[in-house]
Amino acid sequence: MTANEGSAMSSPGPNDPGLLLHAAGPLDAEPLAGVLRSSANARAALKHGRAIEVVVQGAGVRLLTGDSPINEAITNVQQLGVEILARATSLPSAGLEAADLAVGIGTVPAAVAHLAERQWQGWAYVRP
Repeated sequence: MTANEGSAMSSPGPNDPGLLLHAAGPLDAEPLAGVLRSSANARAALKHGRAIEVVVQGAGVRLLTGDSPINEAITNVQQLGVEILARATSLPSAGLEAADLAVGIGTVPAAVAHLAERQWQGWAYVRP
């Protein structure tokens, strides 16, 4: 009998470490859509027990508006429970405000601080 046989595996709780994907730099629609596809693939493999966040910083935040060419991809991953967050300090340089973001997209004050906090909490960090 293996270690997992005969014992109930507990599901991760809301405070358990998750997966954070970091999308930074001069992102066009296709590379950011690829990051979102990676988050969907991770959701399928990790099931619904682990939180998954995608943090977007830099010019790529322009792709997080309601009229984005990747709006369908955004909606699809949100429906899977993936949280998409924009770096708030990237918005002004992109000519945006938080109110311009698509429904359900949150913000973090500073991406590097958010990434550090998540890593200290034990989250896995990936920069696709």
